[in-house]
Amino acid sequence: MREHTVAVTQVAQHQWHALEDDQVVGRGDATRRPDGRLFLSIDSWHDAVFNHLAETMLAHLPKPLYTVVDDADLDLTAGWERVGFTTRRREWEYLVPTDPRVTGLHSGPPPGVTIVPVGEAAQGPLRDLDRAIRDEVESTVGWQAMPAEVLPRPAGTTLVDPLKYAVAAESDRYVGLVRLAAVVRQPRIGLIAVRAGHHRRGIARALLTHVLGSLHHSGIETASADVNEANKAAMALFDGVGARPASSNLELVLR
Repeated sequence: MREHTVAVTQVAQHQWHALEDDQVVGRGDATRRPDGRLFLSIDSWHDAVFNHLAETMLAHLPKPLYTVVDDADLDLTAGWERVGFTTRRREWEYLVPTDPRVTGLHSGPPPGVTIVPVGEAAQGPLRDLDRAIRDEVESTVGWQAMPAEVLPRPAGTTLVDPLKYAVAAESDRYVGLVRLAAVVRQPRIGLIAVRAGHHRRGIARALLTHVLGSLHHSGIETASADVNEANKAAMALFDGVGARPASSNLELVLR
């Protein structure tokens, strides 16, 4: 790659192309996520092209900026580190067995708590629970610590599709939820959350028991789940049911 012949052109508001002899040899994009953060991606084969694209994009975009890379992609990680990005967090993808003989999940919910199956929760109370949990998270670690799929939308809700949730109910209100994305062959557990005043009672474990048991009954052997490495409670929950880490992603930031 003759570095001096590479030219970078902005082709859209958040899109750049790297050109060599009028041929596109690299592409860069910036995507604004629901929480307002800008995430960058660069597709190129050569370090020189990557550097040109990154330097041009960084000069035109407001900081902080973010990107996500496969933890195993050392070359791409090194490329972002060359232009100043540092690791903000690591998120593990777990493969979770559904067979109760493997998970050890046999018991029901704690006394006074019932599980409302996926798709059967009343939308009003479910949205009330979503707002309450969102406020609790925002006052502690913040929603930026959550996976992108559960970040608040402009309307203020994280419930994109209420039919994907099972909930734990106590008395006349919902106190916990689990989100299940019915991905073909391997459903994905996107979020497990319990209201702060109901922690350490086994509600999250009961929600996981219900969801995995339902999948096993349907003939599905494995689900997946993404877990922030800093969330020790979630890591312990999945480790305790025989889940195994399959891969990990790094979220990098330039402040």
